[in-house]
Formats: sequence, C-alpha cells, structure tokens
Amino acid sequence: MIRSVIFKFSFYLGLTIICLVFLPSLILPRKVTSYGGKLTGYWALICLKLIMSVNIKIEGKENLKIDKKFFIACTHQSAFETFYLQTIFDSPFFILKKELMLIPIFGWYLKKIGCVSINRNITTKDNLSFFDNLKSSILSANGPLIIFPQGTRVSFNERPDFKKGTSRIYALNLTCLPVVINSGVVWPKSGYVLPNRNINISILKPIAEGGEKKDFLKNLQNSMYSELDKLD
Repeated sequence: MIRSVIFKFSFYLGLTIICLVFLPSLILPRKVTSYGGKLTGYWALICLKLIMSVNIKIEGKENLKIDKKFFIACTHQSAFETFYLQTIFDSPFFILKKELMLIPIFGWYLKKIGCVSINRNITTKDNLSFFDNLKSSILSANGPLIIFPQGTRVSFNERPDFKKGTSRIYALNLTCLPVVINSGVVWPKSGYVLPNRNINISILKPIAEGGEKKDFLKNLQNSMYSELDKLD
C-alpha cells in the first residue's frame, strides 16, 4: 500500500513537471511535443522499476518492421499503455473520449499530437463524419494511430467483445498491428499498484490490409485474447 502511494505520487508529480517543461513545444512542430510523450513513457518505466520492482518484458519486436501506413490495436487494462507505447512507437496518436481533450494543459498536448476525440454513446454530426476525419488524420500523421478495441480500461480477467469501429478503421486500407499487454496485473484501473510482478508486452504479427471486415474483427479478438490468456 505504501509503495503504491509513493509510486502514484512520484509518477504524477513527474508527469506534471514534464507537462510544464514541454509547454513551449505547443507552438513548435508536433514531433517536438511527441518527445514529451515519449519521456512520460520512460518516466513510467523508471517509477515502476525503482519503486515497485516491476519488470517490463517485450516479445515480438521483429513484427515492428512495417513499411506502410498502419494502426495499432492494443488491449487496455491500465494507464500504463497510454504512456509506455510512446516509447516503442514514434509520434503515435490516439482515439479517445472527448472529456480528456478538455483537461487543462494535458488536453492541449493531446490535441497537439493529433489525437482524435469522439462522443461515445452520443450521435452527433461530428460523430457521423468521424471516420472521414480520422482518415485525413491518419494520412497526414507521421506516426501510427493507437486504438483500444475494448473501448475502455477493463480488469485483467475481463474479455469484452471488441468494438465494431475497429473493423471500420481496418477498412480504411490500413495494416493492423496487434499489441497485447497484461498491465492490469500490476497497475489495475482501480486500487493499488502491485509490486514485484511483470508487465508482459507481446507484439503479434501484422494483419495485412484488404481482408473482410467481419472476419478481421473476429480473428483479431480471438488472437489477442488467446495471447492475453498466456500472459495472465
């Protein structure tokens, strides 16, 4: 309990400092701002290792060699992946709920790196044109889009169906790179961060563009949950 409190205090204090130091980057090229995001990922790594004695293991790095536009579909159990994935991928951006874009300073960074917001569970004019806007963002971005097909953070033993919007993104003629992380066994969506454990990251083989949407979603979900079962 005490280590968890120290971890959260240290991590969020460092996150605040990084955000303040990188404020000038908001008027500089997007890539400069992305360096700040990468730094938050390394800070999460440092805090987890030094305070919580957590090891991070990555398998499948050979699958990162993709020479075309792609998006990343990642399991979502924790705040960990939103920060740490920025150390693996250069200049990524996210689809996220609109409320996050309204957070002072933090929301400014999200807008700057090109994150795309959506009002979930609400039908609006903006939502109806969401995928057209998303395609434009993908084409103009220097880095990959990261999505969480489960839609929100879940506990490490939950297996909800993937959101259908995942297949619509795949239909934009993009390769999909599945990434599976068991971060919830260490840093759950609620409660204490747990020490002396491993966070395992598994980068699966890319799924080439051009397949059937329906088959894609089913196969993606089955392969990612099968891998997650091995990690848990």
